[in-house]
Amino acid sequence: MPDTALAASIFALTYAVIVSERVHKTAAALAGAVIMIGSRVLDQEEAFSAIDLNVIFLLAGMMMIVNVLGKTGIFQWLAIRSAKAGRGEPLRILLILSLVTAVASAFLDNVTTVVLIAPVTLFVAGSLGVSAVPFLISEALASNIGGAATLIGDPPNILIGSAAGLDFTSFLLNMTPIILILLPLYLLAARHLFFRGVKATSEMRERIMELDEGEVITDVRLLRISLAVLGLTLVGFLLHGPLDYEPASVALMGASLLLVLARVDPHAVLRDVEWSTLFFFVGLFIVVGGVEKAGILEDIGREMAGLTEGSRPAAAFLILWVSAILSGIVDNIPYTAAMIPVVQEVNSGFSDGDGGDVLWWSLALGADLGGNLTVVAASANVLVANLAERGGERIRFWEFFRYGALVTLGTTSVSTLYLWLRYLI
Repeated sequence: MPDTALAASIFALTYAVIVSERVHKTAAALAGAVIMIGSRVLDQEEAFSAIDLNVIFLLAGMMMIVNVLGKTGIFQWLAIRSAKAGRGEPLRILLILSLVTAVASAFLDNVTTVVLIAPVTLFVAGSLGVSAVPFLISEALASNIGGAATLIGDPPNILIGSAAGLDFTSFLLNMTPIILILLPLYLLAARHLFFRGVKATSEMRERIMELDEGEVITDVRLLRISLAVLGLTLVGFLLHGPLDYEPASVALMGASLLLVLARVDPHAVLRDVEWSTLFFFVGLFIVVGGVEKAGILEDIGREMAGLTEGSRPAAAFLILWVSAILSGIVDNIPYTAAMIPVVQEVNSGFSDGDGGDVLWWSLALGADLGGNLTVVAASANVLVANLAERGGERIRFWEFFRYGALVTLGTTSVSTLYLWLRYLI
């Protein structure tokens, strides 16, 4: 069987097993990776090269920082404050947490944000006696919308900025305006999407309003050290470009500094790292690497270039919608990496030799917003699902898709209008 057909078959089988949920998604992804190597679609060196270690170590470093923070009681404190701000009403709390997640995702990155907010959410839902799943799904969706606003907010943006020479200010001026439109629209939609799933009794609402947030802080010294290190880490994220450090290096520096200053047991911290999440990404990166090596994504790019030759609006809209769909299937990080040369090729087909930055904004919006399509489409989604599982909840593939498909369709449609009015008239 040719490599193209074999790689496509392995990918389709792996994805089908993940969707079926008959086998844990981490086991399915690793099995798919092993089959890619065993069938020689990829050799071991190529497989390991396909793993984006910047993503893996960024996640690992932030998980370590969050695990230490969790020992201080700060998440319970934030949970109680959020619940009181929402007057104990689950839907209001869901909207508040979603807004906080979206805004924070623009300035931290959406992966870091969901690592920080998920423990808060689990505590709130437990206190209200309701399922955390609607809260967590909403936060994942909001994180992908908010993260699209800036260069550092969503991993695909970092890849695009590096390849296209677009800096933080460029993303702020071109991506933030549409996100400021999409976020309020999403919050309005969320009121209706999640209304039935977040109802609590009056007794539970009264109970949470009576909680004293001051009593849950267990270690003030550790809290101060942890917050100081987290602050330095976040500054490092903002300045990682001028400092010439990758985000993963910044996260590991922060984690290492915290372990030294806090004098906590490294074994306990590392034991609580979400290894299942990390190895899911390892497997998924290898599986998608096999698809990329087989030239499937490159073939799609050539077809797109042929279909849109000479028409900048057609190119922008096709890149936007194809990216929204495909990044929702293959994970938007490796998808974006594969699509960057495609956009460069489409750009080169214009008579002036430059299709304009609109094609890059199309790719960014499609990849970022397409990350809401499925639970495996974005790093934030996968992490939320695994944190939910650790907290005794389970986000099923089709349950996430039911909300994610509507949000992806709506936000991508509005983005189409935005691109047309701002760049293409």
